[in-house]
Order: sequence, then structure tokens, then C-alpha cells
Amino acid sequence: MKVIDHIQQAKKTLISFEILPPLKGKTINSIYDHLDPLMEFKPAYINVTYHRSEHVFKKKADGTFEKVEVRKRPGTVGICAAIMNHYQVDAVPHLICGGFTKRETEDALIDLNFIGVDNVLVLRGDAAKNETVFEPEVSGNRYAADLLHQVTNLNNGIYLEEDIRDGFRTNFCIGVAGYPEKHFEAPNLQTDLAYLKAKVDGGAEYVVTQMFFDNQKFFDFVKRCREAGIEVPIIPGLKPITSKKQLSVIPRTFHVDIPTDLSNEIIKCKTDAEVEQVGTEWLLQQSRELKKNGLPVLHYYTLGKPKVIYNVVKEIV
Repeated sequence: MKVIDHIQQAKKTLISFEILPPLKGKTINSIYDHLDPLMEFKPAYINVTYHRSEHVFKKKADGTFEKVEVRKRPGTVGICAAIMNHYQVDAVPHLICGGFTKRETEDALIDLNFIGVDNVLVLRGDAAKNETVFEPEVSGNRYAADLLHQVTNLNNGIYLEEDIRDGFRTNFCIGVAGYPEKHFEAPNLQTDLAYLKAKVDGGAEYVVTQMFFDNQKFFDFVKRCREAGIEVPIIPGLKPITSKKQLSVIPRTFHVDIPTDLSNEIIKCKTDAEVEQVGTEWLLQQSRELKKNGLPVLHYYTLGKPKVIYNVVKEIV
């Protein structure tokens, strides 16, 4: 079932979760152990992140180094299939530009269609760890808008091979990312909103946001989106703070602000267990306010902290 259909048919605010594929060498049971407690809340769908490969240099016996391509978290397509089969819930795979050619993307979309996936979240993705700026693969998509265009082409039966005539038309519901505090590479929020509107005009049916810790920034973002003519559902992305080091890691990595009231309470904490309590309560208050304002979905980035998410969601469902 499509995300947009879940939203249109819902009579109350929905819940969704986002998970990481396990590291290579781990089993699917690590996903089940993560999700089992959360399934009590009957999520509308579960997002599964996609991860680009990395290049590492391994020393050989003769003292020289060999450049090796490694994908630490493979298996997104298989995980989506496992989740849908195991839990009878929709899975939403992320699609990213980085680390994939257009042909690899097309093949992934075909596989996703074959296993019954109805949704994709289209993202550019991050730069490789050894790069200061994002660089696409040769014959890859440079921007999320390019990747979105490839998905809409496939939805229209247009394949990369020009000799494919009357190709099967996929029917993916496409989501894209929004940034309440603007994407860090955009010169200003107005420009960022123009890019977002172009993606919506190009076929995106909903927006899910980057994490934020100040609800007013989300409400202001939604208002500006509506003023810019972006009328699709906008879903808040939510994440708890659970350790002191995140006070510097989150702003540096995700380019979002942490409110003074929240940072002051965290600084007072003597242990990360105390920080987790503060972060849980803050996320709970965020969730209550957002739900009160009639948001279509509350989307939680679980990412290794299912217990915290469980404790929050049980108070609001």
C-alpha cells in the first residue's frame, strides 16, 4: 500500500519507524529484535535506509596498497522483503544517488517492484567519507531530482535501454526529504524550498523532514512550504538525544540546532542514562504537540534506540 494512501485513509495520526540495515555479518534477527517491541504500535510503514559503498586501502604482502570497495550495510532490498513477509507491514526503502549508477538504480527498482514494494524515499545521499563534496558515480544521478526523474520514468514505462518498447510501468509512491533548518548546502531557505517544490512538481507525493528539536521550526517550515505552493503531506522526522556527545555530533553531522533549554538540561546530566531520560521527555513533549496539531504521521528515527522510541510512542498512541 502506498504511503499517500495510508495518509488519506487514516482517521488519526499514524506512526512510522526508520531502521538501519545490519552490518555485514549480522543476521536478519537483529532487525526483528529491534522491531519486535515496536510492532505493538502497528506502524503504517517502516523505512529502511540505503548505504553507499566505501573505498578502503588494504595493505598487501608486498607492502603496496590495494583499493577495495566495501559496502558495510548491504541488503536493503532483502530486508524490505523480510519485513513485509514477517510483519505484514509496508516497507519504504531509501534510494540514494551516491555509490550507484543509473543502471544499478534501475535494477534495484525492478527488484523492489518484483517483491511488491510500493514506495521509495528518494535522496541524494551523503558524500563519500574520503570526499569533501558529493560526487556522483560515473553514469550516476547527481541530484535527488535526477533520481526522482528516473523513478517517474520507470513509472511511465521508460527504461534506460531505448530498445525496450511498451515496458512495464511501475507504480511507486515517491517521497522526498525536507529540511526545516534548510539543507546545509543551500545558500538560503528560499532556495532550498524552490528545490523542494521542483521535486514535488516532478512527482514527489509527500515530504519527510530531517530531524529537528524545536517544533516551532517545523511549523514555520510547513507554513513556508504552503506559501511556496507545496501542498503534499509533510511528515516530521523525530529522533531522541541519548548521550552528551550528541550535543556536538548532531549539529556537526546533521546541521541542526539544539534548543538552549534542551542543551542546558543535558549539560546538567552526570551520566548518559540521565541524558537519555531528558531526551526521552523532550521527544515525548515534541510528539504530543505535533500530534495535537493533526500531523499525518510521526516518523521516528529509531537507529539503535528502539527502547527510547517505545517509551515515547506508548504514551501517545
